[in-house]
Order: sequence, then C-alpha cells, then structure tokens
Amino acid sequence: MPPIPGGKRFAAVLKSIWHLSANDNPYADWILVRMYDGLVAIRANLNRVILAREEAIDLLKRKGLTLSVMGSRNPKTVELGFRSPYGYATAEAIVEFDYYVRMIKTLIHKDRMSGEEGRVAIRVVGRGMRALFLEPIRWERHLLREELRLLSRSDFLPTADEMARQRVRAVVALFGEVPRKVFTGAEAPRHTRRRVKPTNAELRLLEQASLTAAEVPPQLDTELL
Repeated sequence: MPPIPGGKRFAAVLKSIWHLSANDNPYADWILVRMYDGLVAIRANLNRVILAREEAIDLLKRKGLTLSVMGSRNPKTVELGFRSPYGYATAEAIVEFDYYVRMIKTLIHKDRMSGEEGRVAIRVVGRGMRALFLEPIRWERHLLREELRLLSRSDFLPTADEMARQRVRAVVALFGEVPRKVFTGAEAPRHTRRRVKPTNAELRLLEQASLTAAEVPPQLDTELL
C-alpha cells in the first residue's frame, strides 16, 4: 500500500505543476485553481470548527474554569524554505489543523468530550485534507510525462499539428474538458508562472477553440496514455 501523502509531498507536487504552468498549459492552471480553492475551503472549515470550540472554552472561563490548549513542552522550530507560494499556503493549513487537533485533545483530557467524539471530530476534518493531498498526484504523474509535457493552449487551435491533437485527445480522456474560463485565462490561479498576454485576436481564438477531443478511431484515443 502506498504511503499517505502529507503536506510536504502535496507542496512538492503543486510546485512541479506551478512550474509547468509556464508552458501555457491550461490543465496545470486548472488543477492549481482547484487545489488552492480546496485549501481555502479547508481553512474556512477549520476556522468555523475552531471558533465553535473556542466559544465553549470561553464559556467555561466565564464560569471560572480556565482551559489552556495543549502544546509541546519542547516545541520544535522549523525553518520553512519552500520554492513556491503553494508550499506556504499548505504549511498554514497544516498549522491550523495542528491547533485544532491540540484543542480537541485538550477537550478530551478535560472531560468536555468523550474519546470517541474527539476521534470523530479529528477524523472528519483530517479526511478532507487527506483527499485534497491525494488529488494532484495523478495530475502531476500524467502532465509531466514526456508525451504531455509540451501541452499548451495552442494545441487546441485549428492550426495545431497532429502531435498536438494527440496531446489534446489524451489529456481530455484523462481529465475531461478544461473549463472555458480557465482556458481563456479569465479565471487564473492565485499563483501561476504563465506570462502569456494574448492579443484581442488571440483571445477570440481561445474563446472559439473546441475543448473537446475530436472524434477518432478507438485505437488512437489512448496513444499517449
């Protein structure tokens, strides 16, 4: 069984895809948008559940019982040196999750929750993070393959050659159609290395380009898969 990917692996995958976005690759932009939105959603959920627990602790304090959230007696200081902004976004989400776990364990220890209630509370939030950390691995594995590494928005245009059309067929078969707003750049990742500034004429071509794979004989559908 493969190991469960952690934040370090997730950040490394996003760094690779972030670099790939410099090739004007619409699928790199798409997964970056999705993963950052996922991080934002997880942090928003953590903020909600942490606030609810903090309100319960504040209520006890008003009654005269003060609780302190558990922490290590010998906390480790780690210097962060990520090479992409997605690494820092990931680290911040992990810090918030760590605080949430310590808060739940404090409430268990102080008899404000049962052990089973605490495990469920941690598992529910942790499951969402684990699912998010798993998702981009398949994208990286395929998008960085030699056959698909050269994929760019120009592959979808009518002037594309046969190799470009094969790349389009392969990537659409793997991941489905990229959203039009991402393809045209109207919706972009918070952090991307794409530096293309299309002219009005080029933008019209992007808006009109087909994002579906052309009908081809079955044996050609998987040439690059």
